[in-house]
Amino acid sequence: MDILIFLSEFMVPLTVFYIVGSGILEKRPVFDDFLDGAKEGMRTVADVFPTLIGLMTAVGVLRASGILEVLSELLKFPAALCHIPVPVIPIILVRIISSSAAVGLILDIFKEYGPDSLVGNMVSIMMGCTETVFYTMSVYFMSAHIRKIRWTLPGALVATAAGIAASIFLADLL
Repeated sequence: MDILIFLSEFMVPLTVFYIVGSGILEKRPVFDDFLDGAKEGMRTVADVFPTLIGLMTAVGVLRASGILEVLSELLKFPAALCHIPVPVIPIILVRIISSSAAVGLILDIFKEYGPDSLVGNMVSIMMGCTETVFYTMSVYFMSAHIRKIRWTLPGALVATAAGIAASIFLADLL
């Protein structure tokens, strides 16, 4: 175990020294390459920033307007057939859009039910085995200038559904 702790503490510095050392050995202008990468990164941030603002605004509107509560009430009976507790429904809906908004909802669940409750375990597992589908697709496809997403969205939604099912199943086992 001590070797894992040692490796984890020194992995980032070792990686940086490796990259800089190999650049120096290859006689590359390491600092100029770094600056070019930083400029490219700033251009990517500028390209992606409007999408991030739009997604954050949409999630804020969903939370403030009460739409999540209405949807939770509408989906209560279908969710019961799948053994999904009502407090988990808003997290399922928000998780595919925004991770930080889902974390905010999860903290509310932890305050009300506790992190070791069935619902707390369920949402904890769910956060680990699902992804923010729309956020990830919009950010990465926009930064790579990909317009044809083909089967990415259906595949990502199926994977998210599998993660949700796994979290429900595993939380029931605990």
